[in-house]
Order: sequence, then structure tokens, then C-alpha cells
Amino acid sequence: MRILLVEDEKNLAMEIKAFMEKEGDICDIAGNLRDASENLAVNPYDFVLLDLGLPDGDGLDLLEEIQDYQEQASIIILTARSEVDDRVKGLQLGADDYLAKPFSLVELKARMQAILRRKSGWNRDLIHIGEFEMDLNSKTISFQKEEINLTKKEFTLLHFMIMNKNRVLNRFQLAEHLWGDHLEDDYQSNYIDVHIKNLRKKLGQFASTDWLETVRGLGYKIKA
Repeated sequence: MRILLVEDEKNLAMEIKAFMEKEGDICDIAGNLRDASENLAVNPYDFVLLDLGLPDGDGLDLLEEIQDYQEQASIIILTARSEVDDRVKGLQLGADDYLAKPFSLVELKARMQAILRRKSGWNRDLIHIGEFEMDLNSKTISFQKEEINLTKKEFTLLHFMIMNKNRVLNRFQLAEHLWGDHLEDDYQSNYIDVHIKNLRKKLGQFASTDWLETVRGLGYKIKA
């Protein structure tokens, strides 16, 4: 996932960023409303983790902007405030969840996964696509209980496409999800095509991958 963390406590922000990147996510940090607005205007995000007490204003003021720029993004409010009114107002303005500081990073990740499952219509960590089963906890894919050896990027790419099933994703969108703003030095535009080819080859040894479609001139999509 690509995450925007809006948090002015630098130590906490770096701790969350390190944890999320260890989990395989891309995490951008904004320490104030201005920087957050700039990020929202140019980058697509799966999640926005939003602190309310920011140096240049109230994080609640950013909620409407998030929904204007990032219609698909999920929002979790992170704050030391415990007042019910703040929590209710945030949820009414469109936040998906609320987590009071201090909190466990493991709990934060679990809440994010729960939101994804709810929005995608899944109620557990196992996803079935065609004749294959993806385990989001172990980050593995299997066919009739036999694990298939995918690279980290192949698994991430396939999961991202499944989360956006029936939606055409172009090569830039897929590359940006895998590498964010920090594309590898030797990145080439055909890397996505290579990853898709490898996925079809590895999975196709076990069962049909007709659900992984090429949309000529546009990109790729998962047909649900």
C-alpha cells in the first residue's frame, strides 16, 4: 500500500514509517497541513494516517480535501485527543477509523487490513482468485495447498490489482505502487510487463490465469 502519514512528532513519524516499510508498504511523511496538501495533490494513496494536532491547523480541516483529491483513500485518525466529540466529528467527516495515542503499531496495521477487507467485501485474510488462494498474513499464494514461489514485487503487484479488481491500471500506476517516487536506478518502462509475464508463467503452470487481462493500449486488470 502507499500511505501518507500526516504527523508532526518526528520520532513517532519515523517509527511508523520504518514499521510500514518493513511490512512492504510505501510511506510518505507530512509534518503539517501544507505539506500534506501538496502530497495529496500529486500522489495517489491507499491510506492517510492523520494526526489532528498539527502546527499549522487542525487535521480535521484536511478531511474534506482528502476526499476531494483521494476518493479511494481510507483514513485513520491518529491523535492524543480522547474527547468523544472529536472522534465523532472525524468519523462524520469521512474517516474510516480512530486510534488514540499511544497505540501499538501492530494494532494500527491490523485496523488498516480490517478496513481494506471491509471495503473490498472480504472478511478474512484469505483471498480466492481463480483457482488460487492468497494469504495476506504470510504473503503467499497457493494452488490446492501447494505454495507457488512469487517474488515480493510479484505478490505486491498481484495483490494491488486484486484490490482494484475490474479496474484498468496502466503501467505508470502499477510502477508507482511498487516503487513510489523512488523508482530503482535501473527501472525500465517494461518492468511491469515482465512482472505480469512472470506471474502468468508461474501461475499458469497450475491453472488458468484468464482473469488477469491485458487491455491493449491501456494496461492490465483483474476480472472478478
